Amino acid sequence: MYKIAIVPGDGIGKEVMKAALHVLEALNIDLEYEFGEAGDECKEKTGEALPQKTIDIVKKADACLFGAAGETAADVIVRLRQEMELFANLRPVKSYPGTKALFNDLDFMIVRENTEGMYVGEEELSEDGNTAIAKRIITRSASERICNYAFQYAKDNNKKKVTGVHKANVLKKTDGLFKRVFYEIAEKYNAEGIEAEDFYVDATAMYLLTRPQSFEVIVTTNLFGDILSDEGAGLVGGLGMIPSANIGENGGLFEPVHGSAPDIAGEGIANPTAMLLSVVMMLNYLGEKESAKLLDKAILEVLAEAKTVTSDLGGNSNTMEMADAIKKRING
Repeated sequence: MYKIAIVPGDGIGKEVMKAALHVLEALNIDLEYEFGEAGDECKEKTGEALPQKTIDIVKKADACLFGAAGETAADVIVRLRQEMELFANLRPVKSYPGTKALFNDLDFMIVRENTEGMYVGEEELSEDGNTAIAKRIITRSASERICNYAFQYAKDNNKKKVTGVHKANVLKKTDGLFKRVFYEIAEKYNAEGIEAEDFYVDATAMYLLTRPQSFEVIVTTNLFGDILSDEGAGLVGGLGMIPSANIGENGGLFEPVHGSAPDIAGEGIANPTAMLLSVVMMLNYLGEKESAKLLDKAILEVLAEAKTVTSDLGGNSNTMEMADAIKKRING
């Protein structure tokens, strides 16, 4: 039995989580759920966006499924990553049929360092309010950890190339360190036949539009990874199609990246695909490879058929109708 922490959060997070739990019923896996509160509504009710009780639930679980948070997202998801030391953020960029993907042949992974960089939150404002300073922290230990993860991911998933992304020509000390570490780690994988290359982040942004098929695994720092991941989402139909995983030495948290979408929350029309693909990533993390393949295949079939999909995918079905169609595919 696996213990799974369920944190629906705000807005459409609750709706896509309900859809995910509905679909999970069709898989032959023994799962025990424990629910935790977090997000805007939780803060309104309890005074805290992320109560200690929820942190404890997540830490005790084998994995966590997270829905979405609104204005308190930084207080919730960033803190959870830090509390659990979830150092690797994985954002797959994969083309699925029946979507608004700009290319139909993409399948690469963005591996983003999750614990430092610009997102350490160390900022200060001058007394006159006219100057703001943010600290960017890059360490050897975190760079080694994330680069090792990216190259090992490439090896484990039959990828032949890892691209390091930085801005070492301008950020000479911080990104200079990241680039050096990247190539130090790359040397260890030469014998595995894994190629290493590096690009500046601005060039990478262009290449994602002009030749995205050339990428297999991208590894980069926190802020750059955040930005490039959303560009990747635009290549394959938008944020409603992109799952993510946050992985640490002792835990994993899986979430769609689309946010709480307050403009459509409560209407029941949210696309559940990103949430369900996050479930696929969770199942792979737990070692339930066959169930992950079964769910991924069911999602692909429903998208390809394009009969029972939400309005953003060109259909007229609601969230639970699409989820039910996927569940029926699993059941055969």
